Amino acid sequence: MMRWRAPIAAVLLGASAAASALPTFEQVRAAHRPSDITLTDRTGVPIQTLRVDKTARRLPWVPLDGMSPALLQAIVLSEDRRFYEHAGVDWSAVAKSAWGNLWNTKTRGASTLTMQLAGLLDDGLARPAGGRSVVQKIDQALTAAQLDARWKKSEILEAYLNSVAFRGEVVGIDALSLTLFGKHPSGLDAHEAAIAAALLRGPNASAETVAQRACGVLQLQSQPCTGVNALAATALARRGGMPLGEQLAPHFARQAVAAGGAAVQRSTLDAGLQRVAIAALRQQLGELAGRNVEDGAIVVLDNASGEVRAWVGSSGDLSGAAQVDGVLARRQPGSTLKPFVYALAFEQRLITPASLIDDSPAQLETQNGLYLPQNYDHDFKGWVSARTALGASLNVPAVRVGAMLGPDTLVARFNALGFALPKPGGFYGNALALGAADVTLLGLTNAYRALANGGRYAPVALDGHATAPVRVADPAAVFLVTDILADNNARVRTFGLNNLLATRGFAAVKTGTSKDMRDNWCVGFTDRYTVGVWIGNASGAAMHDVSGVSGAAPIWHALVQRLHADAPSRAPRAPAGVVATRVAFDAQREPAREEFFIAGTEQAVQRAGVQVAQSQRFGIASPRDGSIFALDPDMPPAAQRITFEGAAGVWMLDGKRLGRARRITWAPWPGRHELALLGRDGAVVETVRFEVRGAGVRATPAATRR
Repeated sequence: MMRWRAPIAAVLLGASAAASALPTFEQVRAAHRPSDITLTDRTGVPIQTLRVDKTARRLPWVPLDGMSPALLQAIVLSEDRRFYEHAGVDWSAVAKSAWGNLWNTKTRGASTLTMQLAGLLDDGLARPAGGRSVVQKIDQALTAAQLDARWKKSEILEAYLNSVAFRGEVVGIDALSLTLFGKHPSGLDAHEAAIAAALLRGPNASAETVAQRACGVLQLQSQPCTGVNALAATALARRGGMPLGEQLAPHFARQAVAAGGAAVQRSTLDAGLQRVAIAALRQQLGELAGRNVEDGAIVVLDNASGEVRAWVGSSGDLSGAAQVDGVLARRQPGSTLKPFVYALAFEQRLITPASLIDDSPAQLETQNGLYLPQNYDHDFKGWVSARTALGASLNVPAVRVGAMLGPDTLVARFNALGFALPKPGGFYGNALALGAADVTLLGLTNAYRALANGGRYAPVALDGHATAPVRVADPAAVFLVTDILADNNARVRTFGLNNLLATRGFAAVKTGTSKDMRDNWCVGFTDRYTVGVWIGNASGAAMHDVSGVSGAAPIWHALVQRLHADAPSRAPRAPAGVVATRVAFDAQREPAREEFFIAGTEQAVQRAGVQVAQSQRFGIASPRDGSIFALDPDMPPAAQRITFEGAAGVWMLDGKRLGRARRITWAPWPGRHELALLGRDGAVVETVRFEVRGAGVRATPAATRR
């Protein structure tokens, strides 16, 4: 007899020690970690759920008053009818089922809800695959008694329903309700509650078995079993998806949600604006149907705080790669980099908004040959002011200004604005001014936010915590660029007066399209917000005839109108160091106007630079003998031309007549070529040889960079 007393005493002492270490109800509830975190907008409106634990599906803790009475009744009747009467262990049930049945490893017998909760709270008391030993069962019973003595019945039932595993990866009543029935636990009816109770007895049972057991639970409540079979079959066939509620910001949630944090986390997004952004993107993609464009991305930043108000990473089910976040994907930004080029040139006093820049064919030497920038409409405007060149998004003047600064200087400024370009300036060359470097929509939009803040840069406040800004650009130069980007008259030569870049209040905006029409952008700011839009294909496929104005601009315009529906945006005041002077242009190249200058750079009359007319040169002025031209493999043939210039005469290329003119353009073809110029008498005036290098020519739509 003594041989049994020692082990039993040890068990009782161990159980007593374990009971003394039992957690409180508050501790258990506080330690609950959902597998899905709910993200809300800045006012607390739920906008997204994100799965952070792949091992189990466990949702936020549900209080008892968040569960339907039908559910509570079904669980108690099915699992522990005397739950509110016993003290953790139902000794009456033990007497009825006999000691051997209570400890039978193949049946629950008299195992109460409290005993089951003890097994959920203590891994050592959990039911192993082969069943519990006698010692474990005694320990479980003693722990259940301690639980009942220390916790309220309501707390025991609440903790149990939030912790018990139902089926597969589903843990807790909230996950079960949403997965099987698509509703919250408060909405479960008697039939659904009976199925939930039946699953506790056999989590992996077939639908037929679950329906049979559920019918037994309903009979205990004098409820009919009609429809239970069909309901069980439908519910158990469902796969766990996203919880109920709107799913508005899946991409932003991946950046903003802190795994292991609170079950509900507040973001800086505006739910209403997020909905408008999603709708505007989908509507515009519908308008562009048939032009091979299926995706887009949007980001809206608060100028002052840097907080994100809207973040749309893709077009969702319209996209072939909906999981790719277009806000963070690196792509070529096209002409949207031009404002930063001009701002730096203004800052270094190289030019002013009134300076005349030659928009004519340019051949810039590079390591791979000559670079020939083209304008959007393949037309050259001659001498134009910097205001017109930037406003109308002319490419040749931008490249000339960029060449004055040098690519290394541009890279340094771009990196100061947060672009984090991976290569030195020499890698990009003169094409950098036209967007040859890859950037993200978030980085580009935040750089425009720096313009909105007068040249002060700060990272985006993803978590709502702002970083002190750092000045990276001269405020006077930034103001000049801002004024140009808001000047609808400066855009006329390319966009016309009636365009979607004009708003009823102040807005400074720029569009851009990358090589081969792969990426289309519209980025701009008001006095309170900066809005960035990208349109394209996640695959990188080219769009068909989609420019910045026809692609991204309508979305940008819709968002700006929504943001300032109640209060129009106001233009910024000129900072110290900016003066206004009336200017006139020689040969009436542009109408006289009031123009802004950085103090000390103003000039009342603007004259074109000294230019030697190449047509006066005897023979061929361009190309020079031995020139090497490099075809851009990403730029369609329609956008690449070589200009032949010289004395008036007949041009012959490789023995074939091209035409008679002082200037003639030719679509380049890879290989070595011989160009001859014939005089009026048909004699050869001059012959030059040049080479075009490239992998070949692809038939693609005309490119645009505006």
